[in-house]
Amino acid sequence: MSREVTASAPGKVLLSGEYTVLDGAPAICMAINRRAQVNVTESRADFSEVRAPGYSEKVGQFVVTDNGIDWQDARKSFGVVNSVWRAVEPKPSGTRVINLNTAEFIDPVTRRKIGIGSSAAITVALCAAVKNTADVASLTMVAQRAHADLQEGAGSGTDIACSLTGGVIEYRMEGASVAPLPWPEGLSYRLIWSGVAASTRDKLSKLAAGISKPSRVRLAGAAENMAAAWHTSDVEQIIVGYREYCELLREFSVDHDLGIFDAGHEELWYAANTAGLTYKPCGAGGGDVGILLGSDAATLDTFLAKQTTNCIVLDCEMTLTGVRIGV
Repeated sequence: MSREVTASAPGKVLLSGEYTVLDGAPAICMAINRRAQVNVTESRADFSEVRAPGYSEKVGQFVVTDNGIDWQDARKSFGVVNSVWRAVEPKPSGTRVINLNTAEFIDPVTRRKIGIGSSAAITVALCAAVKNTADVASLTMVAQRAHADLQEGAGSGTDIACSLTGGVIEYRMEGASVAPLPWPEGLSYRLIWSGVAASTRDKLSKLAAGISKPSRVRLAGAAENMAAAWHTSDVEQIIVGYREYCELLREFSVDHDLGIFDAGHEELWYAANTAGLTYKPCGAGGGDVGILLGSDAATLDTFLAKQTTNCIVLDCEMTLTGVRIGV
């Protein structure tokens, strides 16, 4: 490893395919320009150290042996380091100081996590820093393996793929297939934070423990239709497609008691439909973020200015830049 390596990777917003991507349906995912950053520096100390200011006040201390990481302190606070080391399997080669920075994923006022893929972004960035490469082909398997370990097997890998590549992608679990998509000309959007943090892992566990209803199959079909709409780049087809998709997403949520439209999402969805726009919760829902879509940016802003529901417009946008080495 070089004396000092800095790597970063973007967060993401899931545009369609939540939950059903686990059943083989396609997910559409957009990378956004909020980035997790990792800095790894060679050290002469007896222990390697890891810090994550803003996330944990603790300082992790460990040594790397032929059998993996031997923690001296704060092991539970830095699970991502464990997971990445198991996936990358670097040989023992001295000590390091590791700084993990996910400040762009935290609301500066409430100090709550916004829910735009911070765990995937920091996993990808740390894999890149440890391997000292931003080559997607050489990072894909280790980053997917590390994140699956970190999430205890939950999740589809969509967010890892998007953090690696940037842009908008169609992702399928089978073969971790990734197809890049252009952003449709004339499609405007605003990303909305509900102000409420949600746990994707908790919702996935609840879905797995429950009885699958027919709406799950119908939602998978709607995810296929949404992917087809995105491939056309036709703005009207995408907007109309979301209206049907969100109806089925809401039915699926009610059937499986997932609360996807809680935390103000349902109010925004209904109001957007009434105004001729479209809105959907992103990812697991029940908090975190949603996206408002329409064919005119000014119309979106006028709509949001009239809303009484607590919603915070995020100052971020789609980015074509995936994982990278350097600042």
